[in-house]
Amino acid sequence: MNEVNKVIYIVLAIFLGGFGIHKFYARKTVIGLLYLVFCWTGIPQILAVVGAIITLFKPADQNGNILV
Repeated sequence: MNEVNKVIYIVLAIFLGGFGIHKFYARKTVIGLLYLVFCWTGIPQILAVVGAIITLFKPADQNGNILV
């Protein structure tokens, strides 16, 4: 589990999630590479938006960070 800023993670997931940038930001390089390899299918973008919505409801600490 890695600690990341909640707002940055959600913004990256919505706008660049199809390329797995939010996963690279969370230091999950293997999953990020899978998102990047399959970006042409559109499935990673759908998964990224769903992940952003789920992350939206996770409670953040006093610094705005969450565990991903």
